[in-house]
Amino acid sequence: MHIIYGFDSVPKISHAVATVGSYDGVHSGHKVLIEQVIAYAKRRGGESVVVTFEPHPRITLGKAEGLKLLTTLEEKALLLERLGVDYMVVIPFDIAFSRLSHEEFIEKYLIGKLGIEELIVGYNHHFGHNKSGDYNYLTSQQPNLAVTQIEQQRVESAKVSSTVIRTTIENGDIRSAIHLLGHTYIIIGESNEHGVFTTDRYKLLPADGEYTAIVNGTESSITICNGAIYTNAKSQKVVIEL
Repeated sequence: MHIIYGFDSVPKISHAVATVGSYDGVHSGHKVLIEQVIAYAKRRGGESVVVTFEPHPRITLGKAEGLKLLTTLEEKALLLERLGVDYMVVIPFDIAFSRLSHEEFIEKYLIGKLGIEELIVGYNHHFGHNKSGDYNYLTSQQPNLAVTQIEQQRVESAKVSSTVIRTTIENGDIRSAIHLLGHTYIIIGESNEHGVFTTDRYKLLPADGEYTAIVNGTESSITICNGAIYTNAKSQKVVIEL
């Protein structure tokens, strides 16, 4: 998967089919949508694109109090690559970008810079300044852009959302979280010589306790205590999968 930072660095993408969003957790609901992006791109003989944001919009807008994310950018990239996405385009979400109108975002950037031919959106997707753009705008005002809307997804009648999954993880219910995510819960960071693991300040960690895990590809266990993770891995980049 190619990772592109900013629209000015975007290469020529063939018959791009895209989706836009934070996609925190890349959960099973997201997976349905992203698999549609990949399938539609293949149908066109083109390439699939996920456009996402860094930092999270709430951080830029000064609303980050209490913010905890299921995935850091690096973790999100790993999960998107596993799904088979061709390009992840990372938008530097600053104040100037937050003020873009929905018309300018679509016409100047998604069509003008990315050259997308088809856009796949979620059931509640909004975009642009004050979230003023939506599916109705896309279908009524962008006749040259094919648009598909994906319905809300459920797993065994349970609503799939990043908010619901965060609650299960905060409670230490990793089994339920994995069920809703559709994949292991990934934590990427670094461990020092004492085996103390550090990750992004906004990363959501499970409740305190001991957990079985895959650490850098090896079966192991980790301990979480007072917001710190203790592993057997030392002084190296660490990928934990619960």
